Amino acid sequence: MVHVPSQSPRPPSRRYLSLTLPYLPTDRIFRQSHGRLWRSAGRRDGDPLSSPGAGVAQEPGAPLAIIAKVKSALRLVALDEVAEGLGLTRGMALADARAMIPALAVADDDPSADVALLGKVADWAERYTPLVALDPPGGLMLDITGAAHLFGGEEALFTDLVGRLDAQGLLVRAAIADTPAAAFAAARHGSPGCVLPGGTAEMLAPLPLAALRLEAETVAALDRVGLKRIGQVMHAPRSPLAARFGRELIRRLDQALGREEEAINPRRPVAALVAERRFAEPVSRQEDIAATLLSLAAALAGKLEAHGEGARALELALFRVDGAVPRVAVSTSRPVRSPKLVGELFREKFAGLTEEIDAGFGFDMMRLSVLAAAAADAVQVDLAGISCAAADLDQLIDRIGARLGPESVGRIIARDTHIPEEAAVIRTVAEEGPAGEARQPAMLLASGSPALSAEPIDRPLRLFAKPELVEAIAEVPDGPPLGFRWRRALYRVVRAEGPERIAAEWWRADTDNFTRDYFRVEDSAGHRFWLYREGLFGRETGTPRWYMHGVFA
Repeated sequence: MVHVPSQSPRPPSRRYLSLTLPYLPTDRIFRQSHGRLWRSAGRRDGDPLSSPGAGVAQEPGAPLAIIAKVKSALRLVALDEVAEGLGLTRGMALADARAMIPALAVADDDPSADVALLGKVADWAERYTPLVALDPPGGLMLDITGAAHLFGGEEALFTDLVGRLDAQGLLVRAAIADTPAAAFAAARHGSPGCVLPGGTAEMLAPLPLAALRLEAETVAALDRVGLKRIGQVMHAPRSPLAARFGRELIRRLDQALGREEEAINPRRPVAALVAERRFAEPVSRQEDIAATLLSLAAALAGKLEAHGEGARALELALFRVDGAVPRVAVSTSRPVRSPKLVGELFREKFAGLTEEIDAGFGFDMMRLSVLAAAAADAVQVDLAGISCAAADLDQLIDRIGARLGPESVGRIIARDTHIPEEAAVIRTVAEEGPAGEARQPAMLLASGSPALSAEPIDRPLRLFAKPELVEAIAEVPDGPPLGFRWRRALYRVVRAEGPERIAAEWWRADTDNFTRDYFRVEDSAGHRFWLYREGLFGRETGTPRWYMHGVFA
């Protein structure tokens, strides 16, 4: 199955799913203590389950509250279902709560852990659609337009999502509607489920005005004049409402009714192309994963070829049955669409991982996404059908980059300057521009290996990153060095060749941009060096300085 996420303005038939995890902090603690199946272990049926606390004695099945210091007082910031059912409320002082329920168990607030868990749930939710946005606190927004039929319809998708999260120990409230705001309102203030297309206004009318995501001050001001429900302002004159309660009320109402666009911000970049496979039974064998990857790459190849493009960055997402979603990404130095090559790149990537991916109880879904694409011309082949050397080199670069990381492989690219230390730059695969651009001849550099050339060697193979100052004795004004001191050692020059003059680049604003005279010299022990004198005596400076720029092997 291959689908291309739409980038066009949303049509009226878009559908959104909003979900909220109202007991996320307490569910997280119960999952840590009793496992993901704690909800099906009997707690909701009254069976005893000891709740974790912050060093507080507790009775079996005791209610749990999350506490935090608010203005020098410990207050309840989250509750589980039992504590909420006993009349406790968020914001209540811990002392008051303990007076009401002495057996109350408490745990410290950990917002970072809650955010991390919500992020994992968002990763898991991408099994339904790649367009998943965070909707804090404790919520997600999914654009499921065009995706519901893959699960047998919206009702089936809704049931599957709620059931899977419940099996993971997370209580969820969710709703599907025509707009993000309407789905939000139904999930948090209405009846969870699917709002029929076109039924937004009817669903919103009996809900409280807080469902429009208004500021508390605005809701209080509306309440003081007797406006408590959305239906009361839905058909009221707009100008008086805006004049008295602000434009935000009108904007939120229009967003909920679909009169004004409201975009969601997916937490991951929207892929150019996506291919995915769902399994009736989870798979975990490497052979099955490799075969499925090859099949997904073949499905993407046809779409890429139709667009005249190739992939520059791909990501493989493996959806585990327990909700974890490991991801593996590769990048290429040129656009590719060959399924065999894509399979080889991921095989190299898996082989280079420091930690093996844990399949757990298996993967029930795989998704291959093209994160970046570029124009790709047909590969040049000879009469025997063998690809040219340039393509072979690109494949070598991609395979090394997949194994060692794209930052480990680069090309030596010439720059438009005669200054030796600036004449070339190493650009990694990730830093290179679109592969469709004409490339100038360049040598491959991998893992710090020196590049070799067939030209006569008149400069060292390696230059110092920054020339080092030396003390030299030389004939004035332009004679070669007779001896020099470098790194606290004295050297006597027996042979010298030069100078090779590199004129100053007058268009540069550097204050120390002087002419350089380079010399190749040899000392009495046979060591060979590459030095230069900076500045023309009497014309650019009165005291030229000498620098060591490299050493011949």
